[in-house]
Amino acid sequence: MAGKKGAGGKGAGKSEAGASGRAAFDIKTPKLPDPIAASAFASGDFPYERKLKRKRYEAELADLQIEMQKLLNWVKEAGERVVIVFEGRDGAGKGGTIHRFAQHMNPRDARIVALSKPSDIEKGQWYFQRYAAQMPTRGEIVFFDRSWYNRAMVEPVMGFCTDEQHERFLDEAPAFEGLLRRDGIHIFKLFLTIGPEMQMKRLHARYHDPLKRWKLSPIDFEAIDRFDEYSAAIETMLERTDSEVRWTVIRANDKLRARLNAMRHVLDALPYAGKDEAAVGDVDRRIVLGARSFLKRGGES
Repeated sequence: MAGKKGAGGKGAGKSEAGASGRAAFDIKTPKLPDPIAASAFASGDFPYERKLKRKRYEAELADLQIEMQKLLNWVKEAGERVVIVFEGRDGAGKGGTIHRFAQHMNPRDARIVALSKPSDIEKGQWYFQRYAAQMPTRGEIVFFDRSWYNRAMVEPVMGFCTDEQHERFLDEAPAFEGLLRRDGIHIFKLFLTIGPEMQMKRLHARYHDPLKRWKLSPIDFEAIDRFDEYSAAIETMLERTDSEVRWTVIRANDKLRARLNAMRHVLDALPYAGKDEAAVGDVDRRIVLGARSFLKRGGES
């Protein structure tokens, strides 16, 4: 298991060249190194050469957000309950994607849950207890900006849980989700993934933007150095917990495509009233994959 390494100490924010052959990187360097900038968009075998055009994105986003309003109306009128779990690498765009989902929704009916580290009381409870308390009531959508899957990725990589706790979580998470699903909750698990150079680029930009630096936690400084450790944990998570509720993996080097296709995936799956199939459009299967297809293609690069 990976040991702890203080993010604020000597070498914080620096990534040394490892077995993968990636170049050394220092997040504090004012200018992103040219080789990283040049290779970021294509990193992780991203299938597109160029970003989606902003004008097209904005037009499609507007249509999808109208559909999201219809979805929320259906949830309220039918008394449905919806949970959308967003997981992913640091810098993959989870927060921005959630924002586009919920941007024009009534926050009384569409709630974002982003829990901080557990309190001493919570540490003494059943691991899933504080997440179960956040599940939706009738007529509500809940977005989890990170979730119970902290114990499948961050905690084992950073040494915040024991091997036994990690293993027990992998066995119990599908059972927990099965209980929720059988109780009538519609659950979506979305995993946003980006290539290593794209992660470097985004975290570098975040560090050097005074309006966004607050998004960086001490753990984020470790993300680049531990890319391969996270890859192993992610692949284990997808293999072991893709059962009661299936994972959907979204290649997110292009934030615009990722946002649109995350919304399409959810809208396509739910039978809400007044759905405009043309407005929803087709999910891009080049970047949206089931966990098994993702792992078969090589998983995390």
